[in-house]
Amino acid sequence: MSLSPGRYGRVVWLMVGVCLGPRAVTAQDSLDSLAARLVGMTAVSGYEQAVIDTMVGLLPGAVRDRAGNAVLEIGSGEPHVLVVCPIDEAGFVVGGIRPDGYLTLRRAGPGAGPRAEERLQGQRVTVFGRKGAVPGVVGVRSIHLTRGRDAAPAFTLDDAYVDVGAASANEVAALGIAVLNPVARTKAPHRYGADLLAGPGAARRAACAALLSAARHRQGSRSGRTTIAFAVEQRFTRRGLLTLLHQRGPFVRTVLVDGDPAPTRWDPGFGAVDSWLVPVRYPGTPVETISLTDVRALEQRLLSLIGGAP
Repeated sequence: MSLSPGRYGRVVWLMVGVCLGPRAVTAQDSLDSLAARLVGMTAVSGYEQAVIDTMVGLLPGAVRDRAGNAVLEIGSGEPHVLVVCPIDEAGFVVGGIRPDGYLTLRRAGPGAGPRAEERLQGQRVTVFGRKGAVPGVVGVRSIHLTRGRDAAPAFTLDDAYVDVGAASANEVAALGIAVLNPVARTKAPHRYGADLLAGPGAARRAACAALLSAARHRQGSRSGRTTIAFAVEQRFTRRGLLTLLHQRGPFVRTVLVDGDPAPTRWDPGFGAVDSWLVPVRYPGTPVETISLTDVRALEQRLLSLIGGAP
């Protein structure tokens, strides 16, 4: 049974000082802090440029290529090695704007995994519109109207109606929201225990933090040339990786620094492919958890690869 917005109670927002996103990362941030802040940033596949801007700003000499990757080349000659961390994540876009002010959603790229859509029900989301980030919430079925009925079917994306506090399509437009604006669950990375960090996509973003930190703190370069990159659209079309190959390859070796296993099929131009992962608990869930000790170990391993330890 598909639910209409009338079955949801419209949310009244009384929000003072709500943080719409992480503060800007500075070059003085420690690896632990950098990992937490990157986990808190949003880069829906195809809409990664805000995070790419952060990478370029933090990594002197890095440039943005035609695909939107952040790329730094160090050293010269051969052999040529690629060290790359994808930054994109599964997410949604605004699929439609209803006359009553509710937003409908569509996937951006592949899905986020089994039951991901069910976990979206009743959750806070952020819509990234023309005027900046706008908080919203995905409505839930009315307990009063459904009590005593047969069990409702599983919640799907077709049941998701996003309330951003607008009562009409004109009010939505005034917030700077339009069709195809990216939408993601509002993130709140959580530190707990001695060194644990939890948040959506924590392993992938922490791996990128390790690579970024290693590139910033390198003391030289290995023999030959190394291309360090933060790639876009890995989950969607692999356009970022393929652009790196066509513009800068071939490579004798590729190290994929990621929270996900490497694809099984690679173009020969990538050379020998390794996947360096951050060990992860509860992968693919909103509480995906990694150990910052493992992130520091990955940073040291990367430093040994690209040019010395601090």
